[in-house]
Amino acid sequence: MTRSIQPLFLPCMIAASLGLMLGFFGSLHPAFDSFAHFRVHLAAVTAVLALVLLFSPYRVLALSALVFATSAFSSTTAAMRPPFGMAATAFPIKPADQAVYRLMELNLRYDNAAPEKVLSLIGRVQPDVVTLSEVSEMWEEKLNLLQSAYPNRIMCESRDPRFGVAVLSRRPFADGGEPSCHRLLSLTVTSVDFGGVAVDIGSLHLGWPWPFPQAEQIADLRQPLSTLRDNAILAGDLNSTPWSAAAHDIAEAGGFAIVPSPGPTWIDRRLPHALLFAGLPIDNVFAKGDITVHSIERLEPVGSDHVPLLVEFSLRPQPEEPEDERETATVSREQLRG
Repeated sequence: MTRSIQPLFLPCMIAASLGLMLGFFGSLHPAFDSFAHFRVHLAAVTAVLALVLLFSPYRVLALSALVFATSAFSSTTAAMRPPFGMAATAFPIKPADQAVYRLMELNLRYDNAAPEKVLSLIGRVQPDVVTLSEVSEMWEEKLNLLQSAYPNRIMCESRDPRFGVAVLSRRPFADGGEPSCHRLLSLTVTSVDFGGVAVDIGSLHLGWPWPFPQAEQIADLRQPLSTLRDNAILAGDLNSTPWSAAAHDIAEAGGFAIVPSPGPTWIDRRLPHALLFAGLPIDNVFAKGDITVHSIERLEPVGSDHVPLLVEFSLRPQPEEPEDERETATVSREQLRG
């Protein structure tokens, strides 16, 4: 490498490494977390530049940057399913003697030019529950076509009419829980009856990261998320990656575990879908309680700049009450009646 080219690569590698490093301090300030979302991309850029500089007088610095880039990339793999990562544990296999339910998550894109693709996909997959974001006025009219298949629903307008959220359900809403609409937070929650067990289903659309006020929205979400039932699923467009401080703050607020992402779910709509592998995994799912997730996968594109996610899950069976306790409870009820 000639001396005239070396000075061009070195500052670029240092800049990429600096951005990569700042992303690990997202819990200190949301500005740093904005770098975290691009951790994979910054790691790739750093690694490529470091490989080039290995054959220069800066080889020691380049080797250090290469090791750092590799370590930074590996920090994302626990939040991703293969082939994009190596999640810590495999999903449990689907039980043969229990019901397995399906939830579809999708950012519709408020001005989607092909709404029929969305309706067709929902009709073919027939998920039990659908969580949607960017539900604009146009979409409210289109979703009415699913009324017979999904009679139970809640649609919640946002302060921006383009960015409403919704939950559609084939299953009845659970007794004792009123659907809630947090218009200023782009969050809606409703309780759905899954075989006699009430599960809170939430649809969330976070705003863009810093310098936009995403951090303030997350702070305001702590209270409503803390009131969810013990069994709950939250899904939505976070505009944040699953390894970011923003995603972990949402998980902490609701007592959730983050479901490993199946890969990038968003790419700029001006780019071909074939480049989705270079996009960002910003559509995410959280679960807690007796929810056992068995799979999560990306579905075909349907005219949005996001691709749908399909989650399969079951509810862990409750332990049977010991015989002596049941007898004691029966005697107590008879005494009360007497």
